[in-house]
Amino acid sequence: MTDLSLEEEDRPVKPAVLRGWRRCCPACGSGPLLRGYLTVRESCPVCGEELHHQRADDGPAYLTILIVGHLMAPLLLIIFIEYRPDPLVLASIFSVGTVALSLYLLPRLKGVMVAIQWAKRMHGFGRREVEAA
Repeated sequence: MTDLSLEEEDRPVKPAVLRGWRRCCPACGSGPLLRGYLTVRESCPVCGEELHHQRADDGPAYLTILIVGHLMAPLLLIIFIEYRPDPLVLASIFSVGTVALSLYLLPRLKGVMVAIQWAKRMHGFGRREVEAA
């Protein structure tokens, strides 16, 4: 095996993704990943891992829309067919539910995207170890 394949084994994806979902540093799992609601920190305050390499861009928003749409659309149809609520009540309840679910998922999915990039050594994550080898 080459040195690069050994280094890639050091970063398992599943624990990193779970740490990202909790909005924690993908390297140590202790430090906060985000500064504020969606701003990724330059580095982890606990372990010092550089996080500025991340390129999450529109990925978390796209995934949030995809998940919320696939959950709420069938639920909206089922509720409408089964209970026939007043349209204003239905729109009000589902609007609040959609916004709440979106606000819950967005920072968590951003953490997951950053964690995947970190685990796969994308966009400069882990460059220091590769250059030192």
